Amino acid sequence: MLKFVILLSAVACALGGTIPEGLLPQLDGRIVGGTTTTISSFPWQISLQRNGGHSCGGSIYSNNIIVTAAHCLQSVSASSLKVRAGSSYWSSGGTLVNVASFRNHEGYNANTMVNDIAVIRLSSSLTYGSAIKAIGLASSNPANGASATVSGWGTQSYGSSSIPSQLQYVNLKIVSQAQCASSTYGYGSQIKSTMLCAYTVGKDACQGDSGGPLVSGGVLVGVVSWGYGCAYTNYPGVYADVATLRSWVISTANSI
Repeated sequence: MLKFVILLSAVACALGGTIPEGLLPQLDGRIVGGTTTTISSFPWQISLQRNGGHSCGGSIYSNNIIVTAAHCLQSVSASSLKVRAGSSYWSSGGTLVNVASFRNHEGYNANTMVNDIAVIRLSSSLTYGSAIKAIGLASSNPANGASATVSGWGTQSYGSSSIPSQLQYVNLKIVSQAQCASSTYGYGSQIKSTMLCAYTVGKDACQGDSGGPLVSGGVLVGVVSWGYGCAYTNYPGVYADVATLRSWVISTANSI
């Protein structure tokens, strides 16, 4: 029997994506219900690549630090990872940089998905421009119902084995931690204090979007983490809560 927590994991496909070991990749593979966009609209977005294939998303925190999900970095070495920044396409363009090191949150738990956040240090610094920019970290959570946007190269339907070549995005509404854990939705006690949700009927993040940015009010409020299916009714996408985990990101970025 599949465990209830179904991860927004990377897509294993002919394009060379790789599923992080130990994950159950039951989510649809893309931004569901999304719209094609360009990197200049989401210049903080990166493609985290493992052995040449798109694996997860991530966000530029500084010119040599990326924020992503801890579940994207299980059973992997830094030498097998690269980051592509500044391109609308995960497979070409922009700047491809080696990963020097990374650190998962020490409190990350693959069973409960608490503290699903990680920091990556690049081997060389990115050059900022119209297609490469850092994004600030939220210091407080957006209000329940606030507008938010998630972007990525994840699959576009549940169970799909292919990912779009060009960046996608979808507009969502924030669902607070308390509301997401309430009887309004289906998760109940699965929602923990380090989590934030976002939901719009028929729209969601999915496999391959993991680690990518949920943005509201011009700052990073969430990191794509997990969910039940993709765009399932009454099951919002679940994100690592950046405001709650902000101090860890800052201290780790300064010490990694």
